[in-house]
Amino acid sequence: MISQQDFRPVTLEDRAFFEQHYARYPQSHSDNTFTNMVCWNQIAQYRYAYVNGNVILASTLFGVTSFRPPIGPRDPALMKDLIRFAGEFAGATPIVLIDPATAEWMRELDPTLTLVPDRNHFEYVYRAADLAELPGKNYLKIRSQLNKFRKNCSHTVEPITADNRREAMEFLVKWCEWKGCENDLVLAHEKEAVFYAIEHFTELSLRGMMIRVEGQAAAISLFERLNADTALVHFEKGLPDCEGIYKAINQETAAVLAREVEYINRESDLGVAGLREAKLRYHPDHMIEVWSLRR
Repeated sequence: MISQQDFRPVTLEDRAFFEQHYARYPQSHSDNTFTNMVCWNQIAQYRYAYVNGNVILASTLFGVTSFRPPIGPRDPALMKDLIRFAGEFAGATPIVLIDPATAEWMRELDPTLTLVPDRNHFEYVYRAADLAELPGKNYLKIRSQLNKFRKNCSHTVEPITADNRREAMEFLVKWCEWKGCENDLVLAHEKEAVFYAIEHFTELSLRGMMIRVEGQAAAISLFERLNADTALVHFEKGLPDCEGIYKAINQETAAVLAREVEYINRESDLGVAGLREAKLRYHPDHMIEVWSLRR
């Protein structure tokens, strides 16, 4: 039976283990990625257990614990035991980020379960070529804003490397001063997450792009390969000095990734109205849908 003693904190030293496991069981949702867990550990307190060839993830956010479905070969007994265990130790939604196929399987195991879609954590997946080329009428306004940026802002584009990584961190300090991170708990934690990602850029096998305006770092993106056909953009930040810079870093990142993958996952909107509108404006190809188990 699953117990609390089975779980241990996710640390940077666990990278090889997760790489090997995810090579066998590729992920499609950003929250399960190793990079996401170690970068957001200071707020979400990720832990994991390895039981019967399955990885079970847990996180505790603002004092509320939730679990993820087992990642590995389907094991009905293990799933039933996780439902029991999560019901004892988790919050109002004991198991979250359940993919539709697993949700259906859980219903077959126990028809009494209450499983509901979690729209706020649906992730937006775009065709990489669409974000890179912005074709047709759907992207007319975005192309116009991007052309305005290119006309009005003297800029250069370069990958993030060991040589300019320090500048990326200095840029992040300026971004936080503009956004008022000190007065917003979520933004403060996001700053820590991005700092961690940049500090451990090499260990996490991350890649990134930087846009300079008048020689100064004005926008960055950080991304990695998610699975065979999809890349994942973890962070994308820009300063307000040049209108359209977010459009520019989005397009420049996509132009690099379109040569390597078919799709780009740009994560969820967390239910933030303005963010949802912005993500829909780019016309996602499909969504990574997830469900939650409710008490």
